[in-house]
Amino acid sequence: MSTLFSHGSTKSFVPRQQYVFYVLVTIVAILLILSLVTNANYQWATVAQYLLAPSILQGLLVTLWITLVCMVIAVVLGLILAFMGLAQSAYVRGAAEVYIVFFRGTPLLVQLIFWYNISALYPNFGIGIPFGPQFLDIDLNQVITPIGAAIMGLALNEAAYMAEIFRGGLNGLPKGQIEAADALGLSGWTKVRRVVLPQLLPVVVPPTWNQMIGMLKNTSLISVIGASELLYSAQAIYARTYQTIPLLIVVSLWYLAISIILTIVQRRIEKAVKR
Repeated sequence: MSTLFSHGSTKSFVPRQQYVFYVLVTIVAILLILSLVTNANYQWATVAQYLLAPSILQGLLVTLWITLVCMVIAVVLGLILAFMGLAQSAYVRGAAEVYIVFFRGTPLLVQLIFWYNISALYPNFGIGIPFGPQFLDIDLNQVITPIGAAIMGLALNEAAYMAEIFRGGLNGLPKGQIEAADALGLSGWTKVRRVVLPQLLPVVVPPTWNQMIGMLKNTSLISVIGASELLYSAQAIYARTYQTIPLLIVVSLWYLAISIILTIVQRRIEKAVKR
């Protein structure tokens, strides 16, 4: 140890040894590139053939649409849950906590399958007076489609995580400024818009955007319930052509591309919010 960390600092260790890591990383990179280029089993011609196939692009559009819709719902519901979690009423706080614990504590895939089969529990959904007339009666077998179940499952699950992000951001706000807003007699909405949100956004935007990237990838789970998103579109093709690996590469490339674009947008939004 005395030889490695002579001069009393770890800084002297890094420059002398970093060349070993340079060599190792370079060797691994070269071997990986050679494998990608020389291994015919990747079938890059097939990848290029299906990368812009109409069915793949249609599945990609569905994936992006579901991601956007679910995140909007999750952000709104998560903000409501966060305010509920900070309420003075123990009953209201308890309701928010039960929601968060349930949706964070059960697997997302299980939730998706549950919502897809919710009509087995409630074939009809009615709104009316208990033991009296019904004002609205909905046949859930007709309403709960794969896309509907996917949006419900993903959005409700994501709302639990967004609630924790917002709650952490709200708890980090200086209490003195909230008290000052109350002393000025600002209304609840004005206080939120002028005092809370401007300070909350720089804190919650980075984790929220990370959650959006995670949501994009989580949409692949809805292929299990038959929602025609990107992965399901690829599965429909390779179930017919038996070209599994090339189609999975196509899906991976699209997820990777969209994730990179979202990351670039995230960096710019973070800079704008900080300004």
